[in-house]
Amino acid sequence: MNDFYQTVWDDRLCKDWEQLLSLAIAEDFGSTGDWTTNALVPDDARGHAAVVARRAGVVAGLPGIEMTLHAVNERLRWSPSAEDGQSVGVGQCVGRVEGPARGLLGAERILLNLLGRLSGIATLTRRYVDAVAGTDARIYDTRKTTPGWRRLEKYAVRCGGGRNHRGGLDEAVLIKDNHLALGAQSHGGAAFSPAEAVIRAREYLERRAGTAKIVEVEVDTLEQLDAVLPAGPDIVLLDNMNPAQLREAVARRNAAGVAVELEASGGVDLSTVRTIAESGVERISVGVLTHSAVSLDFGLDWQ
Repeated sequence: MNDFYQTVWDDRLCKDWEQLLSLAIAEDFGSTGDWTTNALVPDDARGHAAVVARRAGVVAGLPGIEMTLHAVNERLRWSPSAEDGQSVGVGQCVGRVEGPARGLLGAERILLNLLGRLSGIATLTRRYVDAVAGTDARIYDTRKTTPGWRRLEKYAVRCGGGRNHRGGLDEAVLIKDNHLALGAQSHGGAAFSPAEAVIRAREYLERRAGTAKIVEVEVDTLEQLDAVLPAGPDIVLLDNMNPAQLREAVARRNAAGVAVELEASGGVDLSTVRTIAESGVERISVGVLTHSAVSLDFGLDWQ
């Protein structure tokens, strides 16, 4: 199966987390620090607290907590009791923090915001993955991500059991309607057909010293699908097709005997995703995983 890069927690994610963390610290502490804590909490006070889930869900982002704590106060210590991708219940502790109380108070909201955002995405993704269980369909994210958060949000999708679509424009060729229309400026004024665009993309990649990239193309009609299959795309994106059209698209692809995967996109939510999956498509891309997920609520319970 040709597929896009699947995000794991690595040095790139650590750097992304550190960049977001730097902004978060600047937002909270400004240039003068935490007036309330500094006024009321002794400098030598120590604290112990548990990070607890207020709602049931799937955890994502735990590897970044130690970095978060140390960025505020390097003497803070983190002891995890859960793992990313794990389902947790209401009131379940995912880890404990101890150390200087001033630092713990300063890190609290930053830690909970970052963890809650990623865990919310993982939790929503798990609901979609569970909804298509038993079918051949896989749930994919999109590039509809929060600027600066993309790799981390895609990591959270993986924690929820989903898969990552292309991470950026540099990862794959994905031909859409606008590419067909705008490419016409060098094509005598006539828009490319999807099949022509696939052939040109393959030729371009070959000229780039045989660069290997997935080539995906979007089609709006079954007739376009029939025409593009012989051009040999890796994936055909079926844009806003209803379940009957999706089933027919699968039948036509199967009859053509080509190794092309089909991706459904548009009109996907939890009420429709099962029916879409049962059409036989291999991929379902879901923008709401990252652009509409609600943060999972965590709290800091002082011991």
